[in-house]
Amino acid sequence: MQQTIDEIEEESTELYEHFRIVADKGQTLLRIDKFLVDRLQSTARNRIQNAAKAGNILVNGTAVKPNYKVKPLDVVSIVLPHPPHEFELQPENIPVDIAYEDDDVMVVNKAPGMVVHPGFGNFTGTLVQALMYHVQGKVYLVHRIDKDTSGLLLVAKNEMAQTFLAKQFFDHSVERRYDALVWGDFKEEEGTIEGAIGRSVRDRKVMTVYPDNSAGKEAVTHYRVEERFGYITHVSCVLETGRTHQIRCHMRYIKHPLFNDATYGGDQILKGTTFTKYKQFVQNCFEILPRQALHAATLGFVHPITKKMMRFSSPMPEDMGKVIDKWRNYVKVRAYEAEEDLSPEEDRAARIERGRLLNESK
Repeated sequence: MQQTIDEIEEESTELYEHFRIVADKGQTLLRIDKFLVDRLQSTARNRIQNAAKAGNILVNGTAVKPNYKVKPLDVVSIVLPHPPHEFELQPENIPVDIAYEDDDVMVVNKAPGMVVHPGFGNFTGTLVQALMYHVQGKVYLVHRIDKDTSGLLLVAKNEMAQTFLAKQFFDHSVERRYDALVWGDFKEEEGTIEGAIGRSVRDRKVMTVYPDNSAGKEAVTHYRVEERFGYITHVSCVLETGRTHQIRCHMRYIKHPLFNDATYGGDQILKGTTFTKYKQFVQNCFEILPRQALHAATLGFVHPITKKMMRFSSPMPEDMGKVIDKWRNYVKVRAYEAEEDLSPEEDRAARIERGRLLNESK
C-alpha cells in the first residue's frame, strides 16, 4: 500500500538526502531494501544497498541490515549521498593541494577563488574536474565550501565511502573549525549563534536568518575570540550544522559581517575612524584580501573503512595572514599614539617605532 514520505532534506553545503517513511498499517513483511526501492523509485538499488552496509538505514531509530523485514507502522529513515551530476564532466589538468589521500578518501586544501563543482556559469576550472584528472576517474562530494572560502574539503573516492561519510554529516559528527575576520569587537570571549537559515525572499542568492523558524533550516554556529584588533576581530567558528553561507549569514545576523564579504556587507568600512589614512589602510587590506576572510582550518571525521578518527589542519592562508599582520601593526601604532608622560628619550624611540609600524601597515 502507498506510504508517505514525511521529510526530504537536501542541504546545499552538505550533500546528502534524508528520507523518512512511515509504513502503512496494512504493510506486509518485506525486505527493507526492496521496500525502499519501491518507495524511492528514482533511487538505484545499489545506492540503497550501500546505505544499508554503511549503517545509514534506521528503523525506529536503530540501524538495520538489508534483509530486515519491514512491519506495519515502522518508521524508516535513510540517508543517501547526493545523486551524481546529470551531465558528463571532463577532467582538467589543474594543480590542487592534496593534504591526504588513500584508496577511499581525499582531504583537499582548496585555494580561494576555485569553485568546488560545476554549476550555472561555472562549467570549467572546478575542483571536481581537477580531482577527476588527479585520480583518473570519478570523485564523490560529501560537502562543499564557497568559491572564495579557502581551506579543507573532504572528498570520497568511491560510492561506499561517500555513503558512510554522508551519514556523519547528517549526524553533525564531522569536526569543522573555521578562521574568520569579522567587523567589530565582542564583549564576550565566546558564544553561540542559533537561528534558522534560508534563502532571502528579496534575493535568492543571499541567505538570511529566520529567528522565529518560520522558514529555512535549523543552524548553530559556535564562535570564540582568538585575537582582538579593536575595529575587527579574529574569531574561530565551529559548525554544528552546515547550511549554505552559514558563518557569513550568522555573523551578519549578530552585526559582525565578515571582513570584505561583499555579499553580506562586509566590503564597507563598518568600524573605525573617519580619517583618510585609516580609510586608505582598510582599502589596502581589501586589496590584499579580495574575498571574504574565511578559512576552513580544521577537519575531523571517522574513516569509512578503518573506522579510525582522523583530523587535519590547514595553516592560515597568505592573504589572511598578511591582513592580520597589518592589523597587529595598526593596533601597536594606536598604542604608541596613546602613550603619555614619556621622557624625551622614550618619546623619540616611540616616534621612530611608530613610523616603522606605519610604513609596514601601508
